Parts: sequence; C-alpha cells; structure tokens
Amino acid sequence: MIRDHKDGSLIPYSLEGILSEVPEILRFGFNLDSITFQNPIDSSSVTPDMWQRLASIIYKNYEKYDGFVILHGTDTMAYTASALSFMLDGLSKPVILTGSQLPINMLRTDAKENLISSIEIAASQKDGKALVPEVCIYFEFKLYRGNRTVKRSAEHFNAFESPNYPPLAESGIEIKYNYNYIRKCNSCELNIFTDIENNVVVFKIFPGMNENVVKSIFTIPDLKGVVMETYGSGNAPNDEWFLKIISDAISRGIVVINVSQCISGTVDMERYNTGAALGKVGVISGRDITTEAALTKLMVLLGKYKDPAKVASLFQKDLAGEISL
Repeated sequence: MIRDHKDGSLIPYSLEGILSEVPEILRFGFNLDSITFQNPIDSSSVTPDMWQRLASIIYKNYEKYDGFVILHGTDTMAYTASALSFMLDGLSKPVILTGSQLPINMLRTDAKENLISSIEIAASQKDGKALVPEVCIYFEFKLYRGNRTVKRSAEHFNAFESPNYPPLAESGIEIKYNYNYIRKCNSCELNIFTDIENNVVVFKIFPGMNENVVKSIFTIPDLKGVVMETYGSGNAPNDEWFLKIISDAISRGIVVINVSQCISGTVDMERYNTGAALGKVGVISGRDITTEAALTKLMVLLGKYKDPAKVASLFQKDLAGEISL
C-alpha cells in the first residue's frame, strides 16, 4: 500500500511501483519476475478464492523459480500463510510472505528491509537445496513459520509473532538460520489442494453466553466446522444446555475444534473437568495451533474430505508444522 498524497488514504500499489522505490534489489543480481493481480486489493478483502489463485500461480511456475515472495497486507497475512501451508503439500522451495506497517512511499517505512531480506531468503540455498522449504512470514528482522504466526500489533513494526514456535531465522548483519527448527524436505514432491470449504465459523466463548445465540451459531444451515476459542487450556462452561448444543452439532457431522484464547500455551482437555467435558462430547483438541491455522486447516481438510471422522482424525496430525505433538 502507499499513502495517497492528495487525501492521505491508503491505496494498493503495483509491484512496478514498489521496485521503483527499492531499486537496490537489483544489486542482488537475481533473475526476478513478477506477477501482479490485475486489481490489487486491501488484505482485509482477501477471500479463499485468492488463496486458490496464489497456490495455483506457485504450482504452475514451481519449476521455473528457486523461491517465491508474496507481498501481502498485514491484516490477513497470517491467514494466507496458514492456508498456503496446507494447500501446498511437499514444498521444497521457500514461499515468503511479507509486507509493511508503513506504506513504502513513506520516509520511515519498514517495507524496504522486509522486502530485501525476503528476497534474499527466498533465493538462499545450500548444496543446491533451499535453506527454508516452507511457507513463511518475514517481518521486522525475523522469519516465522507461516502457520505458527499471528499478528500482534496494529502500530508497531514488530507486528507479528510466533508464540508457540521459535523463529526460523533472524536477520542482523547476517541472516542466521535456526536449522533445527526448519522442516526438512529430502525428496519432496509438490501437490496442490485448492478445494476449500468455507462453511465454517470461529466462535469465541465468553461469560454470559446466551443459549439461543449459541444454538443459532451451531445450527447455521450447511455449517461444516467450528473453531471454538475457549478459556485457558481449553476450558468452557459445563452447563448441560451448552454441552448438548455442541454434542448435537457433532452428531450432525459438524467438526468442532478447541483452541485457546490465550496467545501462547496449549489446549489440554484432560487438565480440568470443564475441558474434559468437551472431549467427552467429541470436541477435537487443537493443542497449540493458532486460530488462523486451525481455521484454514479445517477449511482445506473439509474441502478435501467429506467424511467428518476423516477430517477430525487428520486434524489431530501435524501436517505442516502447525502443531506440537
């Protein structure tokens, strides 16, 4: 995005314009190509259709390039990174998402460093293999696994964090890679999954929930999945009416995932009775997965498989480094 000097509003910017602001990128000597959406949008307008377009572009051009950098608005960057990590299975090349808090045409912008380092990381190899064969977010000197990342600030340059997994790399005078935390790809073959089920909802529990309101959520027509944000380590009210609504939904084939409202930590539904009650009615533990990753993982799995039991089983597996087992 750039700041419109006429009215001060933020408007989308083409890649050509961005490169004119950061000509030093050419000093890398890399062969850079660009693909720009015909009508760039604010990231708050991102939809699963755009995830499908991005995944398809990468898949169709996979053999042509050593890595890919996606310039993306910060508001939904963690959602897109998470979705792509599940849609692009068997990656052996980097897919780096980055952006900025300040528009690239502003004096104190953080866009230049983010873009330059992202390109360097996307091109980095050792013995002919990519150093980071993952979908990642690079922001403010740190490289994170995309499906472990959340946006933490609307105004600070360090806008993102990975609360339950260490950074994959940190940049200073040099870029230092934390190789022990990077997923290995020995003989990967890329597969793409673009069918996405968006009849899902994120439901955040809160004190004083009304029975009729909760019931209206779990009985939404054609609903296929619910990501339920609970308290602490996966706790929720154990009122009979609440558990019955969830149990009835699961019996109708709706997959219900339990994630914590806390920024860090993990769901452990055996720790307290209130959590155990959810497990008894069939709620699936999301462990330490982020809400963004839980939602997009559920959308991809529901798009790929029609059997709720299959989806529930696969959700509990680590598919792209999104959960700790």
